[in-house]
Amino acid sequence: MRGMLARELRLAWRQSADTAAALLFFVIAATLFPFALGPDPHVLSVIAPGIIWVCALLAALLPLERLFGADFEDGTLDLLLLSGLTAGGVAAVKTTAHWLTTGLPLLIIAAPLSVMLRMPAEQVPLLLLTLLPGTLLLSLLGTMAASITLGARRSAVLMPLITLPLMIPTLIFGCAAATAPHPQAALLMLAAMLVMALPLAPLAAGAALRAAAE
Repeated sequence: MRGMLARELRLAWRQSADTAAALLFFVIAATLFPFALGPDPHVLSVIAPGIIWVCALLAALLPLERLFGADFEDGTLDLLLLSGLTAGGVAAVKTTAHWLTTGLPLLIIAAPLSVMLRMPAEQVPLLLLTLLPGTLLLSLLGTMAASITLGARRSAVLMPLITLPLMIPTLIFGCAAATAPHPQAALLMLAAMLVMALPLAPLAAGAALRAAAE
């Protein structure tokens, strides 16, 4: 698994334009809101967590189309499934690589963006705390959706239609934890969803990969 993860990270480095596009989209989309809503610090500070969460969710979708697509087209996916790793293990490595190359940078960039949106400095750590399990969930669900739509016609259209409804609970509880006076309940819900998704999402993705490879 380590060798496959190292391979995925090397490929991500060589194809860094995809990651850079997702991060640039995140920054640009979040920057547009002050132009649309005006520079009122009170308004921006109230909606800043929602802006960050929505933009992070949409940015995480961008690299998903190529997550399995290139390996499926050139036959590498068949070799990975025959390499001794289980299909769920292949999906887990892809999820890890997606989070390391997309979710983690989004988490890091979220801090300066939240300050730009006039979010109080004392609330920024809580926002980042919600984004940590949130971005992991986005990677898990996104990988599952990418595997389900692998090989389908117009998969680029199907993937958001499948992924976005699955991500809505993550968005709801993530924003609630970042804005509620008592965020413990929402944080626990995020943690519970992550605990459920960690074993189930790779298994579902692995089953979809086996079906696509047959």
